[in-house]
Amino acid sequence: MSSHHQILVIGGGTAGIMVAAQLIKQKHAKDVAVIEPSDTHYYQPAWTLVGAGTYDYDKTARPMSSVMPKEATWIKDKATGFDPENNIVHTASSGDISYDYLVVVPGLAYDFSLIPGLGDAMDKGVVCSNYTDPKHTWDVIKNFKGGTALFTQPTTPIKCGGAPQKIMYLAESYFRKSGVRDKTDVVFATGGTVIFGVKEIARTLMKVVDRKDINLRFFHKLVAVDGDKKIAWYELGKDITAGGCVVMAGEDDDRHLDESFQYNYKDVKVTVDGDRYGIHYDMLHTAPPSVAPKFVKDSVLVNDAGWLDVDHKTMQHNKYPNIFGLGDVAALPTAKTGAAIRKQVPIVVDNIDKLIKTQSMGTKAYNGYSSCPLVTDYGKMVLAEFDYNNNFTPDPKLKQMLISDSSKEHWRLWMLKKYGLPYLYWNKMMQGKDV
Repeated sequence: MSSHHQILVIGGGTAGIMVAAQLIKQKHAKDVAVIEPSDTHYYQPAWTLVGAGTYDYDKTARPMSSVMPKEATWIKDKATGFDPENNIVHTASSGDISYDYLVVVPGLAYDFSLIPGLGDAMDKGVVCSNYTDPKHTWDVIKNFKGGTALFTQPTTPIKCGGAPQKIMYLAESYFRKSGVRDKTDVVFATGGTVIFGVKEIARTLMKVVDRKDINLRFFHKLVAVDGDKKIAWYELGKDITAGGCVVMAGEDDDRHLDESFQYNYKDVKVTVDGDRYGIHYDMLHTAPPSVAPKFVKDSVLVNDAGWLDVDHKTMQHNKYPNIFGLGDVAALPTAKTGAAIRKQVPIVVDNIDKLIKTQSMGTKAYNGYSSCPLVTDYGKMVLAEFDYNNNFTPDPKLKQMLISDSSKEHWRLWMLKKYGLPYLYWNKMMQGKDV
């Protein structure tokens, strides 16, 4: 196996396969190699539906060999480090591999140390996550007998920031079907200040929250999980409100926060101990705290926050011009989704092709487009499409599906999520075709 490639791609996820496939099939690149250790490629956007019992987990997985472009060199190994001054990537067992151009797309990694106790509790008993084991999520939801169903998320960037609330909407619907909703309190605790950053979408989601009688708690930073006592611990900011009006903890609170005490709010048992606020749960769904993979985070390629330091429009590295990065690992101020990658890949591919052929960059620019398909019920969905400035930017082609306003719930959007998008993923995106 050659130890040098014209274009070297690190990562065989959505971004890596799309970049390699488009370079080969659209730009006719002759020497593309992909470093990827996994045998299986997953369509993770469907894991929300798996966790709600309405999609087959096995259908989200395919052999890596089936999506890897046949013309690409598959280096079945792990990247372990970089020497960008000498155009070299270190690997676990294949030695050093050099390149002319490098595309860094290994996705992200989970760091459970950021939330003590969560790693020990995750995917056991009543603690679940669609991000790690959606089949366990479904087991937890269908076996839930009532109490506090807590849905929450870390304050780190995560894949598809709307995913922790999507499963909540579906779970609430299932609780109604299973007859336990009248003895269940559904809680959404988030460190954010709004339900969603795009105003048009937020208006719809607040109506969904009201319809489903969900207990919203903003300004809640998840800091620890006590799996034995079933308590999720939070730090709260000043003048914290729940549901927009109820003060949960503030500077003028006349209770002594240095003394542990318990009280109930809307049947949710809580404990305040010092400056921490604990919500007692009977089931907990969360997303793991996420960081760049260690070999990236420990390299010279990252910014101060530990994410790959690339230009927001071209995705070219800000220090090394023959290195590009996109997808979840990139320091791009937009949602980390497959839809974002779909728009990022053609720009990176065009830039690399132009650099190879003309030694100059292309003129295409990424505007921060991302999309979050927000399922709000079985058979209903809202499609949030937006740019860097959180402008609502719906695809005009949705009108061909007779959808005039994708910020509103629609059954056709649900059909798109469950059937249309998986088809486009496997048969278009993974094949190097424009979508």
